[in-house]
Amino acid sequence: MADGAFLPAAAPTRRDVGIRMQLGGARPFALGHEPRRRVAVAVLPVVVELELTSAADSASAGDPSAATDDDEEGGDEEEEEEDVVVVVEQEDAIVEQSSTKRRRVEDQHRHQAVVMKSDEDTVGSSKDVKIDECPPHPGFFGGLCYRCGKRQDEEDVPGVAFGYIHKNYSTQGLRLGTTEIDRLRGADLKNLLRERKLVLILDLDHTLINSTKLFDLSAAENELGIQSAAKEVVPDRSLFTLETMQMLTKLRPFVRRFLKEASDMFEMYIYTMGDKAYAIEIAKLLDPDNVYFGSKVISNSDCTQRHQKGLDVVLGDESVAVILDDTEYVWQKHKENLILMERYHYFASSCRQFGFGARSLSETMQDERENDGALATILDVLERIHTIFFDPVIKRVRQEVLQGCKLVFTRVFPLHQRPQDQMLWKMAEQLGAVCCTDVDSTVTHVVALDLGTEKARWAVSNKKFLVHPRWIEAANFRWQRQQEEDFPVARPKEKGKENAADAPISKENGDKNAADAANAKKGNENVADAGSTKEGSKENADDAANSEEGSKENADDAANAEKSKSDGAASGATGS
Repeated sequence: MADGAFLPAAAPTRRDVGIRMQLGGARPFALGHEPRRRVAVAVLPVVVELELTSAADSASAGDPSAATDDDEEGGDEEEEEEDVVVVVEQEDAIVEQSSTKRRRVEDQHRHQAVVMKSDEDTVGSSKDVKIDECPPHPGFFGGLCYRCGKRQDEEDVPGVAFGYIHKNYSTQGLRLGTTEIDRLRGADLKNLLRERKLVLILDLDHTLINSTKLFDLSAAENELGIQSAAKEVVPDRSLFTLETMQMLTKLRPFVRRFLKEASDMFEMYIYTMGDKAYAIEIAKLLDPDNVYFGSKVISNSDCTQRHQKGLDVVLGDESVAVILDDTEYVWQKHKENLILMERYHYFASSCRQFGFGARSLSETMQDERENDGALATILDVLERIHTIFFDPVIKRVRQEVLQGCKLVFTRVFPLHQRPQDQMLWKMAEQLGAVCCTDVDSTVTHVVALDLGTEKARWAVSNKKFLVHPRWIEAANFRWQRQQEEDFPVARPKEKGKENAADAPISKENGDKNAADAANAKKGNENVADAGSTKEGSKENADDAANSEEGSKENADDAANAEKSKSDGAASGATGS
């Protein structure tokens, strides 16, 4: 190789320190004459490859034959010299006089060269090499560019802060530029795919835990001694006291097994709208051995938009990110990545916050079941997603839930509004159902709030499924089609009809009761009449007896009269 020609850049060794960066093009220049040495120059965070040449190299550049002879005679000696990597650039005038081979190698390295400035008469040594300031800067750490060492100023503010990665730099932590973020995400994606992992973003409150302030405890919770129970140290306990924050925290059933099994499939982040101190305390409860999350605990102070969560502060590629959260509106830019969780309401304050009038789980001393609760169900979904592997799979798996179902809605949405714009309609379509406005033979389900519509009656008469809107919501939470009979439609119309039917019966019963009362009264009168009749009959019997006795007396009188008449006639005859 001719003196002054570039040596191919050597591959970085394990001794090299730093991380890769993009390098701009530069003009070459020549250094003074001295025996060629190989020197390693490491600039945080990149190993800069330089090659120093001597003044003799520059002098002999114009004589190709001399350069060739020197190269042949000194080649073996150069192989034995100390190894280091250095890139040397020369002035344009020297470049025009160099060999064809030198120009070809320069073209290959032109976009990888480092800008260096030096006078032609300067002796070539490592202290003569100067690395120019970036810009653009790849990122800042502790207020300094980690490539050129320049202090961060107001002009360098653009980028995204990743302060949660290095907690020791709370005010001036890690801030990365867009290009560097893309590069790191690309490298991280390769590592994840190699390890067969995706990225899982986990919300805290109402997803993995439920917390309450001590002063928000209800009277029933205090009477049950929930504060004392939270202080008991028992194996696998799930109720904790955060003394410094005056709070109680309840871990959701199945959460420990969930994290253990999910960690085999995902690189996991905590992402909460709570304060950083609170997020770190909860992370210690969920991950006491610090094996799941490490420093990947994101809080509200890390968000780039107020009241919104975003994947811009996650050093994981969006295409492989899965989000578990109970609140949809905070993920406006990433709804396709979101799996909406069923909220965990353990404490009474949580029930009050969301307008539930029923007693809380803590007040009834109950809890979600381990084996078929919300987290166990979602773990099955995550396993299915992981099996198919990429982000579009989430959409595909979701669309399998109600695949083959054709829905018609009746009196579910407000009047004078497009059904296609309603959340329930969109939810059903995301789950794979086909939604329409008119019934036909292909319709499988009619979604209604009552039986008083023509479409609802059509579903009953045509033996179609008639379900309440909660059927769709449950399928969305469970990622599984639910039994239709578990979500019957309320029957207010039929209930009114039954009441109307009951009215004549009641009237009839009333009339019957009135008749019975009248009959009872009449019966009482009959009893009185019967008594009177009996008494009258007795009197009549007495009268009859008297009449018979009178008749007997009259008969005796008649007989006596007849006898008297006979005696009179006899007397007359005798006298004559």
